Parts: sequence; structure tokens; C-alpha cells
Amino acid sequence: QVQLVESGGGLVQPGGSLRLSCGASRSIFSIALMAWYRQAPGKDRDLVAHITSGGITNYAESVKGRFTISRDNAKNTVYLQMNSLKPEDTAVYYCNAHLSLSVYWGQGTQVTVSS
Repeated sequence: QVQLVESGGGLVQPGGSLRLSCGASRSIFSIALMAWYRQAPGKDRDLVAHITSGGITNYAESVKGRFTISRDNAKNTVYLQMNSLKPEDTAVYYCNAHLSLSVYWGQGTQVTVSS
């Protein structure tokens, strides 16, 4: 099992930046896949980015070139650096981990992009 806690959300103006953190309750070294998802009001929860244990990354088309996912195994933390934020990036952002045959979620952190 693993517990995930997101932090770093908040209110930011369009064009601004935020860095989200996802802290895990155990070592993430062996966790095959960790990801960030987001869910806007009235919409489905969608994949934003994922990173494998080997460091391979994948991004949604809407965030390519603006967001960067990374993992620090020593700190048991996954990050999402978000630059050039747009109002349409407003959502609750969730951290996700695939461990063995189970999927774990954090509680989410709100990101609001507004002037």
C-alpha cells in the first residue's frame, strides 16, 4: 500500500507557474508508474502526465511544452512543474500510483488560474 499527499495548489494568474508535489508514504523506487490527473467541475478526470520508474514521461497534448513531471526517489516525491498556466488548467489535480495490481490516489489539490 501507499498513501499519497498532494500539495502546492493555489490561485495563480494566467501565464504564471506552480509546482505541485506528491509525497508518498513509502519508497517510490519500485513503483512502476506515477501520474498526475486533473478534474475540472462537471468533467471527467483526465491524465495530465505520467512517469515510469525508469524516468520515461508522457504528457497530454494540452500541456506539452508547459508542464514537466519528475520524480525524486530519495524524497519519495513526484512533482508537476506547471508553467504558462491558462484558465483552462483550472481543476483539482490528483496524484496517482500504480503499485502491484492496485491503483492509489491522493486527495487532490485545487489549482485555479484566474486574473
